[in-house]
Amino acid sequence: MMKYKEIGIKKGIKLHLIQTDKFKTNLIAVFLTLPLTQENVTKDALISAILRRGSKNMPTLTQINQELEEMYGASFDCGIDKTGDNHILKFYLESINDKFIPNKNENILKQSIDKLLEIIFNPLTENNKFSEEYLMQEKENIKRIINGRTDNKALYAYERCIEEMYKDKPYGLYKYGNIKDLENINAKELYEYYKNMINECKIDIFVSGDIKIDTEKMLIENENIRNLKEREANYILNNIEKKEEAKETEVTEEMDVIQGKIVIGLDLTLNNVEQKYDALVYNAILGGTANSKMFQEVREKASLAYTAGSNYSKYKSNIFIKCGIEIKNYQKALKIIKKQLKDMEDGNFSEEDIANAKKGIISTIKSIDDEQDTEITYFFGQELSGEKISIDEYIKKIENVTKENITKIAKSLKINTIYFLKNIETAEEGK
Repeated sequence: MMKYKEIGIKKGIKLHLIQTDKFKTNLIAVFLTLPLTQENVTKDALISAILRRGSKNMPTLTQINQELEEMYGASFDCGIDKTGDNHILKFYLESINDKFIPNKNENILKQSIDKLLEIIFNPLTENNKFSEEYLMQEKENIKRIINGRTDNKALYAYERCIEEMYKDKPYGLYKYGNIKDLENINAKELYEYYKNMINECKIDIFVSGDIKIDTEKMLIENENIRNLKEREANYILNNIEKKEEAKETEVTEEMDVIQGKIVIGLDLTLNNVEQKYDALVYNAILGGTANSKMFQEVREKASLAYTAGSNYSKYKSNIFIKCGIEIKNYQKALKIIKKQLKDMEDGNFSEEDIANAKKGIISTIKSIDDEQDTEITYFFGQELSGEKISIDEYIKKIENVTKENITKIAKSLKINTIYFLKNIETAEEGK
């Protein structure tokens, strides 16, 4: 049985407790949320990378790992994410639950919280700036990530479609920033930026596990938390994205690829929050499952695609159709994809399609509490949208979606951008 509770630690800093006896581990997660901006996107990515390298009391990665090893093999991870128009620095520490350790005088949960907060809020500095050596190494690592974007062609095509749709807007930014900005960042400037960011960002601390002790007291007494200021948390509440009428744009990019990638970005106009549930069911019928129209019509029947599907981006009110195709099949595939969109508008889908879609979504909802990090992500998503809803209510909302609701979604969808990644030779051959 899982119980969820929120506690305000300080203004702009919130503790989220997930009491569950399903796991042998406790998972602590700290999320720092701030608006995505062109000016700071690269700095945020660098900070996430540098903080993991060492803190005041654990100055090297080796030392961090040694101390975690002594805590019965605890593990630490961190990363950066783009969620709606927010940039989120994420830090995780997983450790064994105290009831499974032989020494009952130890408090692994407290040690875990203290160690994670130490890494985030008490970084290693030299002469009031970040370590020059760590900065140099992490710049190289991020440069490699940025240059390696094209390694995963499907992901690259998806991200490029978003960049084209959201040109000059926050959501169009790549979460790791860009190389030009990377080269100009110095250790002192980055540390000054970090200090400001820590005092302004939204801070969410999640503790998941069989927690029988006073976690709130642990946090309030923690020195790093005591040093944090109250703040009007600076972040973007992701609710319904208002869409401006966009003209359909086709973008073609050439690269050394064997398989062509089509990504179609569609704008969705919602009138209320409830329609997000209709959009979820719409997406499942269109391309969210192996029973979906995209999979059945484009891949199975017409044999035009190696992969075909779609996903719904609820924070930005977009649906993205994604296909991997033989490059010569581009026009044919496009025609069949557009036919699926028109069929959905015309209500050419069955009650069985709706039932299958709902079944798939509800099965995913029911599995939210099977993994601690999935559960944390679920509650954090609600924190960023301002909509609080239990898992049972969520299921009810999906069950209540009607065919009429789905058709309304279909009619409000407009193609914004068609992005096609194709082979260089194909372009030359076609001349």
